[in-house]
Amino acid sequence: MDYRAKRRAANCEECEFYTYDEEWDSYYCSQNLDEDDMERYLSGNTGGCPYYRYYNEYESTRRQN
Repeated sequence: MDYRAKRRAANCEECEFYTYDEEWDSYYCSQNLDEDDMERYLSGNTGGCPYYRYYNEYESTRRQN
């Protein structure tokens, strides 16, 4: 398994697009998902998500300095 495949197999909680909504007090995917992608997201079957992008908090902080 190559590096990209490992990244796409990860869960939503590590994704850059997994965003917290204070008004609803819940997390959601901030990507504009089509009907099929939304069905996979809601069912929890997100292993092959084409939008997955690993979010590294430390990397983004390092760029700011």
